[in-house]
This record gives sequence, structure tokens and C-alpha cells, in this order.
Amino acid sequence: MTPDSKRFLHPEAIRRIGRLEIRARHIVEGLLSGMHRSPYFGRSVEFLQHRQYAPGDDLRHVDWKVWAKQDRLYVKQFEEDTNMRCTLLVDVSSSMRYGSGPLDKYEYAATAAVSLAYLLLRHHDAVACVAYDQMIRARTPLRSTAKHLNSIAQTLDSQRPHQTRGEGKTDTGTILRDIANNSPRRGMMVLFSDLLGDVPATMRGLRLLRQQGHDVMVLQILDDDEIDFPFEGPTRFEGLELPRHLKCNPRALREDYLQALAAFLTKIRRGCAHDGIDYSLIRTSEPLDAALAALVTRRMAKGVGSRQ
Repeated sequence: MTPDSKRFLHPEAIRRIGRLEIRARHIVEGLLSGMHRSPYFGRSVEFLQHRQYAPGDDLRHVDWKVWAKQDRLYVKQFEEDTNMRCTLLVDVSSSMRYGSGPLDKYEYAATAAVSLAYLLLRHHDAVACVAYDQMIRARTPLRSTAKHLNSIAQTLDSQRPHQTRGEGKTDTGTILRDIANNSPRRGMMVLFSDLLGDVPATMRGLRLLRQQGHDVMVLQILDDDEIDFPFEGPTRFEGLELPRHLKCNPRALREDYLQALAAFLTKIRRGCAHDGIDYSLIRTSEPLDAALAALVTRRMAKGVGSRQ
């Protein structure tokens, strides 16, 4: 399955499409037309019964606990639940409104979330959406109908980050813990965020979701400026979530900033790897359909399906 790279849309082209749901349809239809087969992004499976092991059976499905008790090999059989449940968690905190290119971080995240929703709804999977900063700002319930795409797009359109400095702070860790405590049925959780904030609390929230059996994906979305720190000459940096600013010569800060950024990203990447969380770092300059294609390709290579 190899997408045609010439079909990818630059963020400038995506920005010209005003409505989120139309962006999503355009991105996904173009993406699928360049793939050899229509991808399933995930599926939910439920345990059905045991049966005696037969030569050739996948050893990953052997129930070793039963073998320890009965000294006989049995494999687990599962029944596919085609109506997978996916919740999209979209960060609408003030830091998400930073952008140096055609799309700021929030516009990129919202477009990615609605595109993923469209891809899942095409396969009749149930999708919910939660927009949050330091609290849940809005949510749409789990639905699998095609018209539900408009509800998700409207939710994200109406919950853009605060424009006033010092408002719209983020508390991803608390939100993830609340979601975990109120999501009794296992499913897929997809987080769209810059992850700027309390990293240990965020990782604890992600770990709790995994411990409860959810398939968790993290899309960390950062602007090129945040990754490359290209600033030259005297610059005033203004806080988006704190009413503070800093005037400085960025050349004097660049080396220390990049070291701190590398440590920050390493901590997140290693934490996700340790807890079996699918993690991606995405630049807002990256064609969104290319990012989505890479995500789908990686999921399919892993065998597509939530770890139960």
C-alpha cells in the first residue's frame, strides 16, 4: 500500500477549504484513491471461547494460564466487533493557536481529527469527540452514522482556543484520568495535542487508559518554529497560557532551548513506547494527508487492531 506522494496537499491548499467536514472528505477521498486497498484503522474484538490447540495455530493466542492448570494447550477464539469505538481527544488550550504557517496547531489538529473521524465512519465505526483545555469544553457522543461527521466538525469549529493571553490553560493529565474513569467499554483513544504542560501527569493519564484496555494513540502536533527555533535578532516571546513575556536575543537561548526540547520529546516518546502507546510527532508544515497515510500504513503493518 503506497500512497502517491504527488497527491498530497500542502497545508496552504487545505486552508483554502473553509469547512472542516469538507476538508476531511477531500483529504480522505484523495488518500484512499492513492492506496491499493481501503484501510481499516482498527477493530475491536471480544473473547468468545477456548478450543483445543491444533498444529499451525498462532502461539500468541495460546492461553498459558489454562495450560498451567490443565497441562493442555488451548487457544482463545475471538469474535470481531465491527462497530469499533473511537474517542478523539482534541486539545483546545491557548498554546494550540500558535502557528507560523498556513495552519496553526489547532487548525491542523482539528482537521486531522475530523479526517480520522470520516475515515472511521466510512467503516461504520462509532466515533466520539472531546474538546478540552483545563476542563472538557464540549463533547459529541459515540455515533456511527455518516451525518455524525458534521456534529464533530461543528464541535471543533465552535471550540477554538482562547484569544486572550493567560486563558485557556491545559490540564491534559486530569482530562485523561477523567476520560479513563468514565469510559468502561474498551476502545481506541486518539489524542491530538502539543503536549505542552505537566508531562508526568499526562503520561500517568495515558498509562491509565492503557491499563484499562484502551488502544491509545498520541499525535503530538508542533509548529516548525517550536522544533527548529529559527529566530534571529532581538525578539519578544509572549506566553499564550500565561500572561508573561520575554525579551531576549534568541541566539543566546537557541542551544539550551533545543536541548530542553530534545529532552522533553525523548521523555514523551520513551514513556509512550514503555506503555505500548502509538506515538507520532507531526509538524504543521507536513502535508496532512501524508501524515494520515503514514499513520494508517504503520497501523496496518502492526496488524491493525487494538491490543486487548
